[in-house]
Amino acid sequence: MGESIASEVIAASLGGAFSASALYPLEVLKTKMQAESKQQQQQQQQTSTSSENNDSEEPTTSDASNGTEKQNPVKKSMTMIDYARNLYAQNGIVPFYAGIETSAFQSAVEKALYYFAYTAMKNFYTFFAGSKKHMGTTVNLILGCLAEWAHLPITLPLDCWTTQIQTGDNGDKKPLAILVSMLSEGDGIRGMYKGIQAYYVLCLKPAIQNTVFEQIRHVLLVRKRLLNRSSKQQGSSSSMNEDTLTATEAFLLGMVARTIATVVVFPYLRAKVMLQSQKRATTGSGKTDNDEQPNIPAMILKMYSNGGLGECFQGIGPELTRGVFSAALMLMCKEKISYIVHKALQGV
Repeated sequence: MGESIASEVIAASLGGAFSASALYPLEVLKTKMQAESKQQQQQQQQTSTSSENNDSEEPTTSDASNGTEKQNPVKKSMTMIDYARNLYAQNGIVPFYAGIETSAFQSAVEKALYYFAYTAMKNFYTFFAGSKKHMGTTVNLILGCLAEWAHLPITLPLDCWTTQIQTGDNGDKKPLAILVSMLSEGDGIRGMYKGIQAYYVLCLKPAIQNTVFEQIRHVLLVRKRLLNRSSKQQGSSSSMNEDTLTATEAFLLGMVARTIATVVVFPYLRAKVMLQSQKRATTGSGKTDNDEQPNIPAMILKMYSNGGLGECFQGIGPELTRGVFSAALMLMCKEKISYIVHKALQGV
């Protein structure tokens, strides 16, 4: 029996908005830390030139020791807690919630469009395949990738906008003013799609997450049905709900699914964030934005040559912390809301 598209869309959008809002400070931290490398290079150039001027004026051993002490904090990779403390000490609580409404809207739209496309294609496949069997892993991955590309024309500009709000020097600008500035001072509409080449790989992230969730969910529900049948045969009156997972099961399963998906595609995810923030930084200087045109594979190779796998996976801690809990909350809410909405629509 085909799934209700309406119940999936409503549940996914509400779950997405809730999870994005509840964990937004972690979203800000992981985005800033992923984009930190480029900003550190600019700051390092400024500090190195100033330290060279100071050394030329007073070339003493104490200055040399002070120079090494000043360089260490720049080179040292900050933990998520240290970064949060530093950000709070400089700007208070405001940066942790800047753009939360934009992020919630983006997440709601993204999840709604993704599950609309995924559920529609899943029902279409089930209808024309003429099979009532559970879909396999390969088909699930293909449908997940196609569903991810279906929402990108709308959600990628929202993602670019949110990244600008989170990481840019925006002063007292409101989100709408930031959007106008991006369109007028940057590359216009084309600039809002910078980093889209990363989605040739990043489309696997929600596909892997959803496939892992769906496959294990199917196994758990089949197990519940078998347990219910055996308990009925034994004359027991207690039974489990075999149509949906419990909140705890959905939450834990969502955590596992998101962890696997994030680890697989993280270097591309970080390269995309760096590319978006690089556009923003170079636009103000003028020429370099159009001259260089860096691409995702080149940025990953550069990260690997600079610091190996550690550089490629810089910031994965905040990404996993936020992403795992966000996916777990979203899938938990979606599982319950979808069940409620589906039952309500059946009763109409």
